[in-house]
Amino acid sequence: MRARERNVGWRLDYFFVGEELRDRLRAARIHSAVLGSDHCPVELELSV
Repeated sequence: MRARERNVGWRLDYFFVGEELRDRLRAARIHSAVLGSDHCPVELELSV
């Protein structure tokens, strides 16, 4: 109950990065302020 408010619960949304992209990974973010679901959007930032 109220897991999102307390920032607890299962982490079901993941990104897996293979070796070929590992050096291009710049940042990973969880957007907990985005509402509309019990999930939080996740984002990867990759260099070009």
